[in-house]
Amino acid sequence: MDVDAQPTMDETILVGDDLMTGPPSPVVPPEIASHVLQGVDLCDGILRNLFLCLQINDIEPFCQDEIALYKQCAERRDKEIRKRLQDSEFKLGSSMPLDEAKGRASQLEAEVTSLERWSPISKDVTLFIEASNSC
Repeated sequence: MDVDAQPTMDETILVGDDLMTGPPSPVVPPEIASHVLQGVDLCDGILRNLFLCLQINDIEPFCQDEIALYKQCAERRDKEIRKRLQDSEFKLGSSMPLDEAKGRASQLEAEVTSLERWSPISKDVTLFIEASNSC
């Protein structure tokens, strides 16, 4: 295997689609949003800089640092939010009466099932759009 055949980070050009890889950002229920999001870096400053760079330069290859910084920040943010959501749901479920907790668990499971059903559809739509644009 030729080592030079593998692209290094310097040779890899990041584009906007690279920001959409991995799992989607978590959805935070409104009733626990203020608690879960408190103190979390929402990456809004980095995102603002990325949009400014894209507005000034008009193309992604000139905004590699901003894209990479936002991607790293968004991954950290989403990981922290997922952890806080899990902790918050556990505390909320522990403090509820058993019947309410079971109802909440069923509601959350239904939402997960719904999202899992839509995930393959959204990937198919994305692939269709990309194929249409390349024609």
